[in-house]
Amino acid sequence: MRTKHPFRSQRLTVLFLIGVFHGILAQAQGEVVLPPESEYKDPITRVWFNTYGNIRLSKRLFWDAQTHFRFVETESTPYLSQIAQIYNRHAIGYIYSKKFNVSLGGVVRINFNTDPLSPDRNVVPEWRIWHQYQFAIPLGSSMIYHRIRIEHRWTQSFVDNSDYIFRNRWRYMFRMKTPLNSHKLQPKTFYISPEAELIMQSGKSVVASPMEDLRLTTTLGYIVNPRLSFAAGMMYSQGQQLINGGIYKQAWTMRFHMYFSPDFRKVKNKLPEIHLTD
Repeated sequence: MRTKHPFRSQRLTVLFLIGVFHGILAQAQGEVVLPPESEYKDPITRVWFNTYGNIRLSKRLFWDAQTHFRFVETESTPYLSQIAQIYNRHAIGYIYSKKFNVSLGGVVRINFNTDPLSPDRNVVPEWRIWHQYQFAIPLGSSMIYHRIRIEHRWTQSFVDNSDYIFRNRWRYMFRMKTPLNSHKLQPKTFYISPEAELIMQSGKSVVASPMEDLRLTTTLGYIVNPRLSFAAGMMYSQGQQLINGGIYKQAWTMRFHMYFSPDFRKVKNKLPEIHLTD
């Protein structure tokens, strides 16, 4: 009797989606004048403080509540200097199993004008609809996560009465979590978590700049209990400028995370063994 592989269909789904995204982004969308060779801007420095709430609503449903505060350097002060964005990202998620879940929700991002010489507005909102598909695969004492996140975003410049620009973002992230002082991811355990995320974009305004961001991160975390964890790490990122695909922006970002998972249901063993929403 042939053994069934529960992840075979999931792997085929991931490969299919990646193929579809590649086909969408490969379509020519117009002509653009590029520099004779790629130009890399000097890296900027940033600090991100992020909270991730996984609030259980029922056996299968949960509320994904995220808030991010992002700071960027000034000319005289690196890293933590001025506020650049505030994120409010929320969604309703469905737990298909301990190894797969999906989410659907919206985002309100408040963008602050960090150019001290700009005569334009200081604050503008950005709107998004997002959906996410996440797989978790145990590997020895570690956990491997594959995350596909698709965002439909409406952005506006700081210029008064500027039009909104619509774009799609196609995001794939690979993450591994490995315990350092225990044989598994459990309370009172330190873990290390390398991750890589590729963010592509498409839309009428995206002519020669489909690669918005490539993020490479290493994080050190600590699991306090099944409902609370903390982590901190450093991220290097680079990506094409929207207005000129031949110019690449770079950044070094310190990231600080808090994960909390309240669960008010009056049942035993109500939390899944694998935390899927961080």
